[in-house]
Amino acid sequence: MWQPFESGASLGTPGSEGGRIVADEEYAGAARITLEGGTRIGAPFAITCGVYGWFVHTCYLPGEPEAQCALAAMKSALERIVALCDDATGGKPETSDRAALDAIARFVDRFPT
Repeated sequence: MWQPFESGASLGTPGSEGGRIVADEEYAGAARITLEGGTRIGAPFAITCGVYGWFVHTCYLPGEPEAQCALAAMKSALERIVALCDDATGGKPETSDRAALDAIARFVDRFPT
């Protein structure tokens, strides 16, 4: 269910970390993940992702193989978080559930900045 964000219009444009967007996808209208090559802080790759209304997270990676591996793992983890957020609260963060928040905390720990 991951689809190109805005039909791929963002590819090649500057990303939030100052690099060029290499991949940009959205999941079920609930999450987004963006991979950038080159960043303003000098990291070769950055991944910025999050679940709408819940959290945004960025991590930096030293090379393309690591970035592609992290991208796949993060997408899978984000799918699980979206399901928890929707199941727990009907998608409304103001009525958040502990399980969803715990999953987000584990995600941030697993993919540090």
